[in-house]
Amino acid sequence: MNILKKLLVLFIIAIVAIGAAAFWLYSSLNAPIAHDKSEEYVVIERGSSPNQIMKTLENESIIQSSLVAKLYFRFINRNPQLQAGDYLFPSPISSMEAIEILKKGKKRTKNFTIPEGWTRFDIAERIAEQFPGEPPLSKVTILKMMEDTRLIRELDPNATNLEGYLYPSTYQFEEGTSAEAVIEKMVQQFKSIWQPEWNALAKKMGRTKQEIVTIASLIENESKIDSERPIVASVIYNRLEGRIPLGIDATNVYIAKLQGRWDGIIHKSDVEVDHPYNTRKISGLPPGPISSPSKSAIEAALNPAQTDYLYYVLNVEKNDGSHHFYATSAGFLKGKRDYQKWLKQQR
Repeated sequence: MNILKKLLVLFIIAIVAIGAAAFWLYSSLNAPIAHDKSEEYVVIERGSSPNQIMKTLENESIIQSSLVAKLYFRFINRNPQLQAGDYLFPSPISSMEAIEILKKGKKRTKNFTIPEGWTRFDIAERIAEQFPGEPPLSKVTILKMMEDTRLIRELDPNATNLEGYLYPSTYQFEEGTSAEAVIEKMVQQFKSIWQPEWNALAKKMGRTKQEIVTIASLIENESKIDSERPIVASVIYNRLEGRIPLGIDATNVYIAKLQGRWDGIIHKSDVEVDHPYNTRKISGLPPGPISSPSKSAIEAALNPAQTDYLYYVLNVEKNDGSHHFYATSAGFLKGKRDYQKWLKQQR
């Protein structure tokens, strides 16, 4: 009987000890620890064992002790499948949270920003700078990639390049991402922004998707204020209906970029050039988009305000990028004189 009691006591002690050890292990694994390395990448090399990886995190002071993780790998999860990569670990973080991050794998990433209204020439230059590849790709080579229109065939079957369909936004890409992948992601983002109901709106207006994107790209360059973009759109549609040249200088800038001679200034020769994109001479839309429009500009192209305006001039009184709008040439000429007077004073 005494032996049985002793065995029972030993069994109870063992159970309590195991329970205490399990509680300690669980608590230690899940206790968040603050550290000051949250903005520094930790590189986990290929071939590193789970124990080596956790020791690295201990050495970087991201976890307090690698022993807890080693015990977890030894008794609970013998094959954790931790992956090599470049990691950022938030603070505070527990050992278990670090293990979960390491299971998913992560490469170093960077932000890639394309502002609204940029042309494919601007975008190609930025891609060449940030994702040059090995060997490095030139801007010319990347522009050639942008002539592959298979990605937008359902949007614009007649397109000769991706102009207008490289959506302006801030993206996050892994280091070493290819230029092709960057371009594809931007087109996919455009597709995700384009709403199914916009197809019916465009059809109701008697416009193709390409025409809507073209008009949106003009609006993008003419106004940066969302609230007035539908009014700018109304001017464009009113002038198109009246077969009045749009006279949008951004198209002359685009011609200069097309011809590889843009130097930051619109010259007299840029305005006078005979070219299908020169909206000072043609009375309709240019052959295609001249930049990457935002969702706001596309919505304005699809939902123009109902006005009789034919002109607009920069509002120099507010000087906030907004415009004065005019229905007559007399009003426009007065506004233009005020603008030119203001411009002269600025010089």
